[in-house]
Amino acid sequence: MPELPEVEVVRRGLERWVAGRTAAEVEVLHPRAVRRHLAGGVDFAARLAGARFGTAMRRGKYLWVPLDDAADSLLGHLGMSGQLLVQPEGAPDEKHLRIRIRFADSVGTELRFVDQRTFGGLSLHENTPDGLPDIIAHIARDPLDPAFDDAAFHTALRLRRTTVKRALLDQSLISGVGNIYADEALWRSRLHYDRPTATLTRPRSAELLGHVRDVMNAALAQGGTSFDSLYVNVNGESGYFDRSLDAYGREGEPCHRCGTAMARRPWMNRSSYYCPRCQRPPRPQTSRAAS
Repeated sequence: MPELPEVEVVRRGLERWVAGRTAAEVEVLHPRAVRRHLAGGVDFAARLAGARFGTAMRRGKYLWVPLDDAADSLLGHLGMSGQLLVQPEGAPDEKHLRIRIRFADSVGTELRFVDQRTFGGLSLHENTPDGLPDIIAHIARDPLDPAFDDAAFHTALRLRRTTVKRALLDQSLISGVGNIYADEALWRSRLHYDRPTATLTRPRSAELLGHVRDVMNAALAQGGTSFDSLYVNVNGESGYFDRSLDAYGREGEPCHRCGTAMARRPWMNRSSYYCPRCQRPPRPQTSRAAS
């Protein structure tokens, strides 16, 4: 699933190619693409037609485009394989084209939502007073948000009875971090994925946050991470940060820091990649129960 850097790359493309344009005609070609719009595809198309798009916004893995007076927004979630593409009018339809938005201008491009696995989608929602679509109001700020509270994050880490990777993937605590960038940040921090969060000191959590930001900014600079053709930017181009990964997907390859063979372990229906030498597992807690 695309994580923060990939979604931000798409957001920047929408900001460039869609902001300020007015939707003229909307086609919903697959009902699952609008399943989060509870009123259905006909209502979605009717409400969006004639709406003027504002500047695309993002929080974590979600992106949205405010409409008209910003009372409502078009919310997009890419899921596993969703793509928002700006294509020339008349270009051949993609095999998995789900939604088409034509604009009331002479620019000559249209916005298409393409989704092979149909886990993603578009929907219309009212905005909260903070300008977020109401359905994602519970999502925490992401680490690249200037208003992200580092001190509050550390306090929450210490209070949660969980492990560090679980915390990084908890979208109510910190948004936008998925499996790839969690493994990368943990490798840079020399932290094992099962390290209890209660053991992290304030300097250690600050170091971890710094590495999360560094790896995401590095991925942004390279257009995100693409392991296949499913993640692309609005122009259909893949990112190439996969060439710079230090941990994710490198099972059996030498650690870039110490040369030890990288390991992979099953983890919450996913995999965790780590260096057995640089990222020592936590010591088992001794039982205090009476023998």
